[in-house]
Amino acid sequence: MKRILLLLLVTFVYSFSSTAFAQKFLEPNEAFKPIFLKSKNSLDFKLELGTNIYLYDDKIKVFINNPQKIEITKELNIPKAVAYQEFMVHFDVLNLSIPYELLKSKVDLKEYEIEVKFQGCSKEGLCYAPIGEKYKLTLEDSKLKNETVEIKKEALESTNLNETDLIANSLKNNNLLLVLATFFGFGLLLSLTPCVFPMIPILSSIIVGASKNESMTATKGFLLSLVYVLSMSVAYTIAGIIAGIFGANLQVALQNPYVLVVFSLIFVALAFSMFGFYEIKLPEFLQTRLNKSTSGKQNQGLVGIAIMGFLSALIVGPCVAPPLAGALVYIGQTGDAVLGGMALFVMSLGMGVPLLLIGLGAGRFMPKPGGWMEGVTKFFGIVMLGVAIWLLNRVLDGSTIIALWVLLILGTALYLKTLGHGTADLVSSFLFIAAVVLIVGIISGAKDPLNPFEKLTILQSKPAANELVFKKVKNIAELEIAIKNSDKPVILDFWATWCVACKEFEEITFKDEAVIKKLQNFTLLQVDVTQNSDDDKAMQKMFEVVGPPAIIFWDDKKQMVQSAKIVGYKNPKEFLEIINKNFQ
Repeated sequence: MKRILLLLLVTFVYSFSSTAFAQKFLEPNEAFKPIFLKSKNSLDFKLELGTNIYLYDDKIKVFINNPQKIEITKELNIPKAVAYQEFMVHFDVLNLSIPYELLKSKVDLKEYEIEVKFQGCSKEGLCYAPIGEKYKLTLEDSKLKNETVEIKKEALESTNLNETDLIANSLKNNNLLLVLATFFGFGLLLSLTPCVFPMIPILSSIIVGASKNESMTATKGFLLSLVYVLSMSVAYTIAGIIAGIFGANLQVALQNPYVLVVFSLIFVALAFSMFGFYEIKLPEFLQTRLNKSTSGKQNQGLVGIAIMGFLSALIVGPCVAPPLAGALVYIGQTGDAVLGGMALFVMSLGMGVPLLLIGLGAGRFMPKPGGWMEGVTKFFGIVMLGVAIWLLNRVLDGSTIIALWVLLILGTALYLKTLGHGTADLVSSFLFIAAVVLIVGIISGAKDPLNPFEKLTILQSKPAANELVFKKVKNIAELEIAIKNSDKPVILDFWATWCVACKEFEEITFKDEAVIKKLQNFTLLQVDVTQNSDDDKAMQKMFEVVGPPAIIFWDDKKQMVQSAKIVGYKNPKEFLEIINKNFQ
């Protein structure tokens, strides 16, 4: 407990002193100083780079924006790049010359809008968002005079940004109250996703356990939920600040199989305590300290709930969504962990609203303690065992998980049979049937407990040729080769075994007929970042992916389509809207 409290204290002190940390990074307008020079025969672009700043060579793009977008990068004399950390980059200054004759050969106009896009990083480890500089060039019949124009720093236009970058920019451009209100709204929306669902039975079991020995009021129920939600919010905030500043995803580390097994065992222990085999208490020295206060008994319970809320947020509900990714991108780009951390904290509170309502409702409608509570407590003990199996689903193979569900269902059915009530007998019979169905699934080789007949029905379903097949790539080199060899647009899917939303993509979006038909025209690639290896981290850093699920797109000219980038789960309709908008 002391170590946990010390970690919280150190992390928050560090985050609120981040101003000093951020000073070693240059602001974007200091890192990149662009100038357009309009001369007699060409429009010249000069980009001065700050100390320790470098540009990615393959991120330099030059476009004519009107009357249609035409890329002219390959027809320009780009200065020779140098190798740095397996990338080709530019240091110090970049000079580009855009001949008027080239513009005229593409489209004959009097006025052009020229756009130069680029992206760079600092040697200290900070990578900046993609930047676009535009210049309206007027070609007159008379002799042109030399003209120098210094460009104000602006990020890419909203129409060229993906959802994550738009959210990151909103942190930079809006006032504090609007930012916090917006992120609270994001949290409310996220509360309707699978990120929060696993926490509902955990909190419910806590409330039931607390009401065994004393009556539960609405106030007490709300207090228990509030402690749980605040602890959950602290966990998300700390994990987010660490990820944003250091590029280390704490949630990824906590999806280690050993960690998941240990946490599953904790839920098994909680379940057996609810079955009445023993009572879980805080260590004696902590009980003694807490009992010195006037509400020592209550404080003991609150400390345990706070720990459960903290750990549950990190291990039970690892979700990456555009708001979370946007806040992490903002922290990584600016070093401003204070505003980024506040946004994450408020977002987590929004996610916790359903949990607060559960606490308030359970306290309002919970009857007084009595014999009936024993049955309710055992029911939530069974739910805890279900949560333990759900966690192991990220570690064990599908057939083993189905076998564990069979054991849990059969055990529950036998327990209900001993009660001898009509309703209990009916439910018990239904559970026996469900167990038999799952056993048939195991015998047939099924891997999904929600679809135990998958191997039996596959012969009657559509042929496997209609299913999407993603080719695995392990590192940046394999990715570059795959993109180079593709004659179609390319999709790169960031995936992990413990990623719940990745499973949603697999089972819902990528099995939709319209999506399958649309993606037949794409080269499908996938990178498994489950192990969080150095190669995995390099790929995530390269594409500013804070965690799976995330999908990156390239067009048929092998240019990355930044505006199509997807972070978090998208249903088939939303997915197709993004595809249709960016790939005509």
